[in-house]
Amino acid sequence: MTVSRFAPSPTGRLHLGHAYSAVRAHDLARAGGGRFLLRIEDIDGTRSREDFIAGIEEDLAWLGLAWDGPVIRQSTRMRVYAEALAKLQAMGLIYPCFCTRAEIAASASAPHGPEGPVYPGICRALSESERAARRGEAHCWRLDMAKAVKACAPSPTRGEGFLRWHDQYAGWVQADPASAGDVVLARKETPTSYHLAVTVDDAAQGITDVVRGVDLFEATHVHRLLQALLGLPTPEYHHHPLLIGPDGKRLAKRNGARPLAELRADGADPAELVAGLRAGQVPIGVPITED
Repeated sequence: MTVSRFAPSPTGRLHLGHAYSAVRAHDLARAGGGRFLLRIEDIDGTRSREDFIAGIEEDLAWLGLAWDGPVIRQSTRMRVYAEALAKLQAMGLIYPCFCTRAEIAASASAPHGPEGPVYPGICRALSESERAARRGEAHCWRLDMAKAVKACAPSPTRGEGFLRWHDQYAGWVQADPASAGDVVLARKETPTSYHLAVTVDDAAQGITDVVRGVDLFEATHVHRLLQALLGLPTPEYHHHPLLIGPDGKRLAKRNGARPLAELRADGADPAELVAGLRAGQVPIGVPITED
């Protein structure tokens, strides 16, 4: 049975790009005789708002996309994330990082990876006594990527292709999490991060197929590593192309994509809109591309 999910962050209203992803996840689940779940990824307490959560449910209902079961909010699952983090800590795979963003940006040695600047490992080399002395300072928790990758190295019980996943578009992909550097797994202001929360939740909800934009493809390298470290199953991935607006830029909140609520207020027909998305084209005629 196929179990998919739509997992938006309630930091703004949904737009056509969100709708496209939701429609694909919904249709995949229904075609597989399975379940379509709604998860609210509201770990960013400074930007998440209740009215945006209500708007997400309102927009999905307007599109005719019914979800199964209760809506899960990540903000209610901090204990679960803390348990996963504690497991990684017991394995000696995470360390506290006291660096500010300014300090990291000022580091001339910071290389760039697929998702931007890679943490240069400033706090990785701190001794236990130094960490203990700074325990009261604000800090995040980072994954020691070199140690984590080594823990998942090929062995007699797992072959060379152990750390990989399958994508509907890219086929079999060998994970390369090292390119992301020592990623943050728990932030200074909240005891988790996107990477940790989404990996734990997909397993807890029994997600068999992850449908999301190709802009999150690189993050899957890290998620596959976390799955291996925590003993979690690996779903099938469907990293779909993104929608491009009339200005040639990807549809996104920061690029001023029109919210679905505005389209609704202008009298848009949701059935026609969804039909256009299913046909692979935004109703205004801008094609879906790989950019």
